Amino acid sequence: MSTTAPANGSLHTHAGSAPGSNPAAAPGPVAVDPPETEAPLATAVRQSVARTVVGQDVVVERILIALLTGGHLLLQGVPGLAKTLLVHAVAKAVDLHFGRVQFTVDLLPADIVGAEILEETPQGRAFRVHKGPIFTNLLLADEINRATPKVQSALLEAMQERRVTIGANTWRLPTPFLVIATQNPIEQAGTFELPEAQLDRFMLCHRLHYPTREQETQVLRRSLSYGLNKHAAPSSATATSPTAETAGAAAVGAVPRSAFDAIDAQTGGVTLADLTAAMEQVQAVHVSDVFLAHCIELVDRTRRHPDLDLGCSPRAGIALAQAARARAWLKGRTYAIPADLLALAPDVMLHRMRLSYDALARGRTAEMVLADVLAGT
Repeated sequence: MSTTAPANGSLHTHAGSAPGSNPAAAPGPVAVDPPETEAPLATAVRQSVARTVVGQDVVVERILIALLTGGHLLLQGVPGLAKTLLVHAVAKAVDLHFGRVQFTVDLLPADIVGAEILEETPQGRAFRVHKGPIFTNLLLADEINRATPKVQSALLEAMQERRVTIGANTWRLPTPFLVIATQNPIEQAGTFELPEAQLDRFMLCHRLHYPTREQETQVLRRSLSYGLNKHAAPSSATATSPTAETAGAAAVGAVPRSAFDAIDAQTGGVTLADLTAAMEQVQAVHVSDVFLAHCIELVDRTRRHPDLDLGCSPRAGIALAQAARARAWLKGRTYAIPADLLALAPDVMLHRMRLSYDALARGRTAEMVLADVLAGT
């Protein structure tokens, strides 16, 4: 891989260069991937998810990057974009234990991590630890900004240290462990803004958009083809009348099937052993010193930009390097290239940048500032 930093500090990319090569300089920055062969694990997961979710290939890639690197992911999007369905489909495709918590204003930290319960035993009263839904491989924190800061902070130890404290005991979480949180960026009533310390612990923050007309047409067609779920009613429900019509025959109830029912009927194509082997291969992906220098330079520019009150923390540089390595592996490469850095920069950096009041008054956005940072201005 070759990257050059010209006089103005902008990032030039040579997408097809391997470690040690020295191609001619090219104007940039442009995130262009070279011809590549997708990793079999990525193909298997994407095809499994595509059975129930239309499009969203980029989101699937981001979830896999978080899984392969041990990071966490925040998904932002208006209601109805299949955020919950997508996460459920990925968990099923990789054969992970899946847990979901619907965050509300009255949620308590013990509802997430668990609590000590006093119960009667033959030997007398004793405390028993009841583990919460956080003891899983993939935890979906649905509408995380609806919970109070006290509850949001309950995730901090788990996300950073992969362990939780219940009473006087500390418990290790299962491996792998990944938090995927969803957030509606439009609705503000009854919500609490995520603190900077919480946002910084999310390796990636991806913003979902509406599907194309063709994709939405496919969504509608699928919704009309799911059919019905039929179940025999309990015998007590059919014994209300002793007539000959109901005697000896169980009534059958039905409910329209949904996309979640289709997911439950699937079997995972990727095992935990496959995921572990993939993680080991990601660790072997080459990241050059020049690439690391660019990561540091981009992060440092956010701290010196006049439109920002708060720039990116060192976690941003770590996330850029690790996520780029995972994306390179997913694309079938053994080395990271500038295209990885440029493709991931918005998801890694935007949620870690806070605009100044003066910049907001002038109509500046975080996306505009990031464009400046990538261009070296």
